[in-house]
Amino acid sequence: MYQFSGKLKMLAIILMAVGLLGTILSFVNTPSSLEEAKAILAEQEASHHGGHGSSHHGDDSHHANPVNKAEDKHVTNHKEETKDSYKSETHSEESHSEDSLKVSENHDVVTKNNLTVKNEEHSDSNYNAISNEHNSEGHAEDTRLTDSLNGYVADKVHANPSHDVAHSAHDTDHGDHHAEHVFHQMQNRPWSAVYVSLLFFLGITLLVMAFYAAQRIAHAGWSVALFRVMEAITANIHYVSVFMLIFIILTVMHKNHLFPWMAEGTFTLGHENYDPIVDGKKWWMNVPGWAIRSVIYLAIWNGFRYIIRKKSIKQDNGDLKLHKNIYNLSVGFVVLFMITESMMSWDWIMGIDPHWFSTLFGWYVLATFLVSALTVICLVTLYLRSKGYLPMVNDSHIHDLAKFMFGFSVFWTYLWFAQFMLIWYADMPEETVYYALRFKEYIVPFIGMLAFNFIFPILLLINSDFKTIPWILVIGGLFILVGHYVDLFVMIMPGTVGGQWGFGIGEMSAFLFFLGLFIYATFTAFSKANPVAKGNPFLHESETHHYYIIEHRGEDNNAHH
Repeated sequence: MYQFSGKLKMLAIILMAVGLLGTILSFVNTPSSLEEAKAILAEQEASHHGGHGSSHHGDDSHHANPVNKAEDKHVTNHKEETKDSYKSETHSEESHSEDSLKVSENHDVVTKNNLTVKNEEHSDSNYNAISNEHNSEGHAEDTRLTDSLNGYVADKVHANPSHDVAHSAHDTDHGDHHAEHVFHQMQNRPWSAVYVSLLFFLGITLLVMAFYAAQRIAHAGWSVALFRVMEAITANIHYVSVFMLIFIILTVMHKNHLFPWMAEGTFTLGHENYDPIVDGKKWWMNVPGWAIRSVIYLAIWNGFRYIIRKKSIKQDNGDLKLHKNIYNLSVGFVVLFMITESMMSWDWIMGIDPHWFSTLFGWYVLATFLVSALTVICLVTLYLRSKGYLPMVNDSHIHDLAKFMFGFSVFWTYLWFAQFMLIWYADMPEETVYYALRFKEYIVPFIGMLAFNFIFPILLLINSDFKTIPWILVIGGLFILVGHYVDLFVMIMPGTVGGQWGFGIGEMSAFLFFLGLFIYATFTAFSKANPVAKGNPFLHESETHHYYIIEHRGEDNNAHH
């Protein structure tokens, strides 16, 4: 039986303590008032000369409708007032123009102020008479009046002092609105930091559970030696689910602004926050439905893990009926997993950018978490093997894990390119807006994650021999985990904090906290059961598992320890 070492347990507790203190500090340092946010924004604009800190006026996607409506209303009202003034000063010219254009009561009435033509009832003969008599003269007069009106409006716009006052007031309103938006982004940053790390470790745990269920369904022999490692990792689902449930409750209580569609008035016609696009999705995007679905996801995942772990430990007694029972449970879970994982990605990630959508997004999120999950299985296995607790695990098992890491890294890259290429080629505004923001504010992490998630795994894992060398796998695994953390970071942060992002105390602290929690949950669970699933009928196959190339080069289980 494995004993959870005191040093490792202390490390986990220290990570959680440091992470918790740093997270609390990040919340305390968040601006508590709009005035503080304005002061920070002014500092950013001064230090960056209108660059990184002041380039977010175009980022007000969450509040774009009210500003645009107010600005349009201001411009329209000003034009109407100017036209009325113009009518009074040029009454004689307009009267002359209208007299020359009017032929009879049943003929066309041309209104020059609005530049529109109303067609009254007329006969073909009257219409022909008008066309012949006034075609050239009316067109010239129409052009003259239009040019005169446009010139007069332009003069009044720049000469009228009241316009300057109104324009100044509008600029002030827009500045306040932008400051309020940035204030919400600053308040969102510690929440977003916690959310990214929480979702990252929850996703890894969930995909380890899905991979475990797939091995059960396939009656895989090679991976039986790793079953207890995977079961131990999945114990983390209980811990992170508690934090996810707390987050869901606080979000529903509007303690954060991570999901813009939850803002007051989003679905209320006539409200300044009304969003017709989101309103069309209210059958899915509504707070009660979002909360209920979220709880159902967590209940299904936690329920399966609890039952499967209990039956797996009982199977150590050699009851083959339990093996069939676990198989049936795994089949049902995989079906539910594929449904809930896609819905989870829509609710918890894509919902942050409610105007955007992608039919590949569920698969993309699955690939992100799956590569990370396989990497974590490999790293935990290498650690336990180095301590002598997995004597049955040989280089062939590690080689197979590395093959999965390599293969699904390529699969992730395929999905990344497919999603990006299709959106770029179609060039539809409602889709390209997602990448436009990321290329504008997040270009370094956006491009950098491609190197971490594709280039490094390819270079390090394409060689068959490298797939069995622990230090290469550890380095490659760290690149993959960092890359996919950044991948999730880029999915969430642009829609929650805009340009107010960074890798600071809040982000690092949240990651350390959930890393410590993961270590504590995993190795505590591993210490509570036999390291080997003794009752599994395919155990002998796993024990004698050998990869052909490794076997014929002279495998030594201890050569790379």
